[in-house]
Amino acid sequence: MVVRTRFHRFLQTVALYVLAAGAISYFGFHAYHGDHGIRAREQFLTEMSDLRRELRDLKRERAEVERRVTLMSGTAIDPDMLDQRAREILNYVDPHDLVLVDRNRR
Repeated sequence: MVVRTRFHRFLQTVALYVLAAGAISYFGFHAYHGDHGIRAREQFLTEMSDLRRELRDLKRERAEVERRVTLMSGTAIDPDMLDQRAREILNYVDPHDLVLVDRNRR
């Protein structure tokens, strides 16, 4: 009977340690791999830096477009810019321009 009680107490202690180790393993795994874990944070920071880089590029592009629009506004029309855009849109060439035709291009 004494042996049975000791064995029962030993099994309870082992079961408690196994249960604690299982809980720690479960929460540790999800702390690293979970939706809000360490790995998700790293991916979030990487995505955030990519989006910041894209935002910086878009702001630069927008500033360039705004600068070009300013050059073409009614009060400060840049004649060269106007001439270039008119030629592109209308597909015209100035009589003083030299035109090279590439016969190999089809």
